[in-house]
Amino acid sequence: MSVVRDAVERLVRIPSVDGAAVVQSAQLTADLFGAAGAAEVDIVAAGGAPAVIAHFPGPPESRRVLLYAHHDVQPAGDGWRTPPFVPTEIDGRLYGRGTADDKGGIAVHLAALHAHGGRPPVTVTVLVEGEEETGSPTLPRLLREHRDRLAADLVVLADGDNWETGRPALTVGLRGLVDCTVSVRTLAANVHSGMYGGVAPDAVTTLCRLVASFHDDTGQIAIAGLSRGSLPTLAISEDRIRAEAGILPGIRPSGQGPIADRLWNQPAVSVLDIDAPPAGNVLHASVRAKIGLRVPPGGSAAAAYAALRRHILELAPEAARIHLEPGEFIEPYQLDTAGPGYTAARTAFAQAWGTPPVQVGSGGSIPLVAQFANTYPDAEIIVTGVADPASHPHGPNESVELDDLQKAAAAETALLTAFAVS
Repeated sequence: MSVVRDAVERLVRIPSVDGAAVVQSAQLTADLFGAAGAAEVDIVAAGGAPAVIAHFPGPPESRRVLLYAHHDVQPAGDGWRTPPFVPTEIDGRLYGRGTADDKGGIAVHLAALHAHGGRPPVTVTVLVEGEEETGSPTLPRLLREHRDRLAADLVVLADGDNWETGRPALTVGLRGLVDCTVSVRTLAANVHSGMYGGVAPDAVTTLCRLVASFHDDTGQIAIAGLSRGSLPTLAISEDRIRAEAGILPGIRPSGQGPIADRLWNQPAVSVLDIDAPPAGNVLHASVRAKIGLRVPPGGSAAAAYAALRRHILELAPEAARIHLEPGEFIEPYQLDTAGPGYTAARTAFAQAWGTPPVQVGSGGSIPLVAQFANTYPDAEIIVTGVADPASHPHGPNESVELDDLQKAAAAETALLTAFAVS
């Protein structure tokens, strides 16, 4: 069994969602990098879940590379065809929670260091954190506390996606995220819908009218003042997005324009939750909803929230009291692709995969990208990964293509060599 597969299987068997299992996962991660020849391995924490830092010295005055992944995972959930924490191979894919997100990333780092005999041609520091799935709340503090130890010329974040099976990708742009809670109150208390319906305004209907105003009849976002991104896009067929997203037959995808442009360069707004407890045959006096707004690269989370707030308050009827409570703000990010790290990555990935990597955007948000960029403004950042469109991270039946996992390990091995001389 290869190093990369053995590591994934051992890590997947630990259900590192929270608590003692995350501690156990950190210990195994530390043991694996210690066995790979690390000169130093420590389990650290900054008030949150344990992270692992491993150091592999390179030649004197060599360039510095930081390899990042995370060992925590999402809860298993329902709908699995195989036991979620028992790695199972089916038709060339390995199934199990964390195979793609992100224990496969840990295994790729580990395999690259094994391939160099624990003595890479650059100085390598590995950071494997334990709370990415909960938003990396203590990562900024951890980076501050270990700033010099983790400093690098190139940061490789193994938490992205490939374009398709057999085709690697480098993620060059990510949408940010703003969420807020909208509270609507129209009555002092719930009242009978028969006695007062048609006269007393109810909060749920008012909220529905507000939410409906977020889009026009085509599904295009209708909130004024939101910015657009400018990432180059690739062709994504409607059939592909239907299959990936599970859009039901006869249901038209939202929005207008090329699908990749909608996902990478356009804002998107969604209702993430509605708090309207069942109350029988009554008009609701109050209701709350959590709204999520994705912000394309080049935009500002604060400016996007201001546009959303302005839209809601301007359209709010006089018969309702509206209150907005801002929540999480994650900035969008567009990565620089002009440096020697990207040049080395493109060469290494083309060599290992047999085809050049494509540059892609991500509709999702990875807040740690901006955290690393803010901490190390002079470092190049590359976002790679082992997942493909069939991997289903966070969902049931998460999996990774085993052949692609091997190619990803070979690509990172070659990247360390190429960056040493670029």
